[in-house]
Amino acid sequence: MIPVPGFEGRRIAVFGLGRSGLTAARALRAGGALPVLWDDSVSSRMQAEAEGFGVEDLTTADFTGFAALVLSPGAPLTHPKPHWTVAKAREAGIEIIGDIELFARALAALPGDQRPAVVAITGTNGKSTTTALIGWVLKQAGMTVHVGGNIGIGVLALPAPTPGAVYVIEVSSYQLDLTTSFAPNVAILTNISPDHLDRHGGMEGYVAAKKRLFQNLPGPGAGAIIGIDEPEGAAIAAELKARGATVDRVSVKAPLEDALGLYAIGSTLYYNAPGPVALVDLERALSLPGRHNAQNAAFALSAAIDLGIPTEAAVGALLTFPGLAHRMEHVGTLGRVRFINDSKATNADAARQALSSYGRSFWIAGGRAKAGGIDDLEDLFPRVAEAFLIGEAAGPFAARLGDTPHRISGDMATAVRQAAEAAAATGRDEVVLLSPAAASFDQYPDFEARGEAFRAAVLALGATPPNTSSGAASS
Repeated sequence: MIPVPGFEGRRIAVFGLGRSGLTAARALRAGGALPVLWDDSVSSRMQAEAEGFGVEDLTTADFTGFAALVLSPGAPLTHPKPHWTVAKAREAGIEIIGDIELFARALAALPGDQRPAVVAITGTNGKSTTTALIGWVLKQAGMTVHVGGNIGIGVLALPAPTPGAVYVIEVSSYQLDLTTSFAPNVAILTNISPDHLDRHGGMEGYVAAKKRLFQNLPGPGAGAIIGIDEPEGAAIAAELKARGATVDRVSVKAPLEDALGLYAIGSTLYYNAPGPVALVDLERALSLPGRHNAQNAAFALSAAIDLGIPTEAAVGALLTFPGLAHRMEHVGTLGRVRFINDSKATNADAARQALSSYGRSFWIAGGRAKAGGIDDLEDLFPRVAEAFLIGEAAGPFAARLGDTPHRISGDMATAVRQAAEAAAATGRDEVVLLSPAAASFDQYPDFEARGEAFRAAVLALGATPPNTSSGAASS
């Protein structure tokens, strides 16, 4: 745990007792604060009471008695409308912050020579794989590395800071909205495409939230690594460069002819320094298929180099990365059919990355559709041998697929069985791909639960899981 100083003896309102909320309360208490907790869920309040926290109905509390409101990232700050706690906090004139901001303040309170480095990653897609990949590369280089944030362990539940350590933190747009002083040493923006627009009031608000990652870039030695294949990323890179920041650009669409950074041509990564230097052919990598993984690998290499890891060592570590659960994860093989779990593809742009990685696939898709559904994937429909549709989006997705072979399966177990039978019937090497292009909340609490349901259904058919003796999950 990372104790949070600065609020000793003061009451702090904490709303939302999920992973980040309870962890924030523990860290605040460890730093001497008096957290006061509330959640709409009775079971969450009971858990807080069992841990000895003060639980108080914030709907009737006087917020002028609090030093700050620590808000769950799941509660809206601005859109569609501010959460009721936000209105009360603003009326009382107290600050509204989140767990990432508390983390930033805990590190800022340390003497400079004891402060660990921080690598922070945000973006619409690829941030979880990039976060895990950077953590892997740094660990293989012998560094003390702590990986968490929006991936895995809540940031304040990570081990306490030690000199020379590196925190590799995934941060969401919701978390960034609740930051004011967060200043990572290396700040990474993977890409930007429309997502969570209801929570940010549109694309402009969403981009503004992502840009907050760069608002406090520290001095010499700090830098930004930005994907420039979308106009929003390119504009942010140019703006930061004009401010005098060190900016490495990343592209998987075109060479970088006049800018510092990494780019991919096919499966080969190049570093422009200036002038192209070939770094690695990702065909040799254990678990990095597809153009999107070339982008993830480029971010990881750039971050490692910025942190002083020799290029050869970073490349070697990259090639042994075992992959990330629920992201292009090979979960089993049955005869000549491979089953790929890409449950983390909760929007069309993420599903595009998976569909593009295979010449053809038996595609399991559906869930709670986001704006635009699968409209942007029409050019990839010829790669779909047949689609098997689940959840709320099954009907709309079926209508959009038109003449592309498809059937409404309804639930995961049925979809997996039907897809496996159809793939096996071809007598060829085939792929059954779960890449839903939709949120999970109609049938599952999160994408992890959906991915585990897919894995269970695959193994129930008698599929053989991949050889995990080396910890690898290849695809």
